[in-house]
Amino acid sequence: MKDNLFKKSPKKQFEFDKSVASVFDDMIYRSVPFYKENLELCVSLVSKLAPQKAKICDLGCASGNFLLELFKLRKDFILSGVDNAKPMLEIAKQKAKAYGAKIEFFEHSLNEFSFFKNDVFIATYTLQFIRPPKRQALVDKIYKNLNENGIFILSEKILYEDAFLSKKILELYAEYKEKQGYTKFEISAKREALENVLVPYSTKENVLLLQNAGFKSIETLFKWANFESFIAFK
Repeated sequence: MKDNLFKKSPKKQFEFDKSVASVFDDMIYRSVPFYKENLELCVSLVSKLAPQKAKICDLGCASGNFLLELFKLRKDFILSGVDNAKPMLEIAKQKAKAYGAKIEFFEHSLNEFSFFKNDVFIATYTLQFIRPPKRQALVDKIYKNLNENGIFILSEKILYEDAFLSKKILELYAEYKEKQGYTKFEISAKREALENVLVPYSTKENVLLLQNAGFKSIETLFKWANFESFIAFK
């Protein structure tokens, strides 16, 4: 379904409810620049780096896009996904069933989730929805529950520290969304709904989260303006 959710002024803050879940794939492909290319890059890299029968967990798995792409490339992977939005998980489960993919899904808040050991953790535009006071503790849990030589792939919307540059980047992003068919009103309405719900960090702040948790090797995989993907090794 096409994302038309913000043609009217939002009556509540943004949440991953049934209405968002029904249009999520269209929303993310049109709202996140180069979402498809970045997804393919990260999936291909995990496919090359992860060992046989690697355990891989997607934190904030949404509609299951990352996990399904992994399944297409490597049938030996042991895949799981966690999300606190039941409507999103219902769609993820339907898609997994359609592809014949064996993926275990957990309906939990990440702050309360009982983590278990994995070789790879994924967090695709997830940490930005975790309240800042709880973000470091979550990254610490991710590090603690990675196996030796484990990998963490993190994709986030980011802030620029220079105020003038930040303003221009946001203008470019708004222009990008207009090219994807969103009106100025829809862009403004969604921004209003996301205020204080999506709280982005700068590149330095995201790297510091990873360093404080214990990750030693941290690199940028992909970046377009205010969107960035990192890979961190335990």
